[in-house]
Amino acid sequence: MKEGIVSDPPGFLPKIKYETHEEGADMLCSMFPGLKKEQLPGGGAWSIEQVSCTTHAGTHLDAPWHYGKQSGGVRAITIDEVPLEWCFQRACKLDFVDKPDGHVVSADEVQEELDRIGHTIEPLDIVLVNTRAGKRYGLDDYLAAGCGMGREATMWLLDRGVRVTGIDGWSWDAPFVHTRRRWDETGDPSIIWEGHYAGCDIAYCHMEKLGNLESLPSTGFYVSCFPVKLHAASGAWTRAVAFVPP
Repeated sequence: MKEGIVSDPPGFLPKIKYETHEEGADMLCSMFPGLKKEQLPGGGAWSIEQVSCTTHAGTHLDAPWHYGKQSGGVRAITIDEVPLEWCFQRACKLDFVDKPDGHVVSADEVQEELDRIGHTIEPLDIVLVNTRAGKRYGLDDYLAAGCGMGREATMWLLDRGVRVTGIDGWSWDAPFVHTRRRWDETGDPSIIWEGHYAGCDIAYCHMEKLGNLESLPSTGFYVSCFPVKLHAASGAWTRAVAFVPP
């Protein structure tokens, strides 16, 4: 997470206030009457940061509660209720860097890519989607970059037991700017946030704003993506890590 770059739409951008060692020394001295800053090592104390952001800033994991109040006919789970076994599993990477910005990936395209890399989905596999968006992170066109996963493709994965997915774009769905054009043309509400809304039928989580997916192999690695445990939240930040055998 970084301040001052294009990582979210206006109104959602994170803000970070950095407090210096000198400011920390002032706070520490106020707690110990008579203590002077020059008596402290280096004349300083703690440096800390104050962060103001949504739970969906930076690389994060969306909980089913983010998509709607119910999932599969029961109350959708929040981020602190996500099963831990979902968050450390075998993984694969699907490459859709050749798809144009705004393209909505279909189930057939998922199957074609799996055939290409020689991978068969098993329950709880973590599926990562690499688009061109990752290389545009922080640049002016980031929010419009890359393709997205449609409802059909998402449900295809969920029907096979996938419960965590991830993408390098701002959203699991196609960028809103492209969906907006399709909406203006068709007036079809089913195209809006369709990949997310799939979670109202089958509970699942997805990561957004992943980085360095281009450096991963297509198969043969594991992913850890345990979220910060925020009570009753719709999502939380995660330090997503891929474990690739030497």
